[in-house]
Amino acid sequence: MAEASERRDAGWGRTMTYSRKVFIPLTNLCRSVCGYCVFAKNPGEPGAGYLSPDDVMAIARRGERLGCKEALFSLGERPELRHPEARGMLDRLGHASTIDYLVEMCGVILSDTSLVPHVNAGTLRADELRKLRPVSGSVGMMLENTSRRLLGKGMAHHACPDKVPLLRLRTLEEAGRQSVPTTSGILIGIGESWEERVETLVALAEIHDRYGTLQEVIVQNFRAKPGTRMAEAIEPDVEDMLRTLAVARLILPAEVSLQAPPNLNDAFERYIDTGINDWGGISPLTADHINPERAWPAISELERRCAGRGMQLAERLTTYPAYLRDSGRFIAPLPRAALRRHARADGWALNQAHQACAGAAR
Repeated sequence: MAEASERRDAGWGRTMTYSRKVFIPLTNLCRSVCGYCVFAKNPGEPGAGYLSPDDVMAIARRGERLGCKEALFSLGERPELRHPEARGMLDRLGHASTIDYLVEMCGVILSDTSLVPHVNAGTLRADELRKLRPVSGSVGMMLENTSRRLLGKGMAHHACPDKVPLLRLRTLEEAGRQSVPTTSGILIGIGESWEERVETLVALAEIHDRYGTLQEVIVQNFRAKPGTRMAEAIEPDVEDMLRTLAVARLILPAEVSLQAPPNLNDAFERYIDTGINDWGGISPLTADHINPERAWPAISELERRCAGRGMQLAERLTTYPAYLRDSGRFIAPLPRAALRRHARADGWALNQAHQACAGAAR
């Protein structure tokens, strides 16, 4: 942990960052059946389906008023390939696929709001990434684990065609070929061994070494949820998270941001001692739809706990400063213009007071 912290300080200084986001769950239908998931619903369940364009814009507008800068689109993977009902919903929305609908909504967000889309759409083909790149500041996809063993019967990824490790690695590699700033990560405590955990981190490091597009890696701890196949599974404890985070910081290239979600452990300030430099997206409006039982900490609480560890809290954008500095390569014109309106000279986010004054002047 001490070595990992030194490595963090050398690369990132004594600053912890977060992104002020609004969470837009475009659809909770999915063709996979992960053993730990409560986000995905089946057709006919209360609340199952797609957000309408009006729903999307209502969430985005409320987020704008609260100072959000990132629109985090999260959605189930390719539900139309499993559920005829999803196909019917898409037909009524005027789209052939979930990804096509997502592209439209990202474009509307960019043109009609000040928010910058970040897209968590799971596995993506090359043509789909080419459609999303012009309307998003970054994409995200948790690798989770590279072990095919977890696809076996009774394991966390059984009956999950989009969790095949090769498909997820191909998505990260294609994002690299297209110079798309990307977020990925591992999910610990889902039945993997320590060796498999380390192999997954090494795979992420190798992708960044080849393409330079992995802007951040998340280490997320599994949380057991009632009603899932893994409801009785043992959750990783704090010590497990500390060990994994420190190992991640030592394996990953120094310029890759290391993130841990602060809402999944009450003693999250201890993570700072492992070399992390980022808390991820924090929303003042919407819940963590993946872990709805775990509320986000207040920004003031994050700031207080960071200060207790000798760290300063700063707001960032969905795209990190290094990619903004070389924005001609990494960011398409529309999201680039939106990001520049939000960014300070050093690439971190303008503070809210500055933005409020700018908005009043406009």
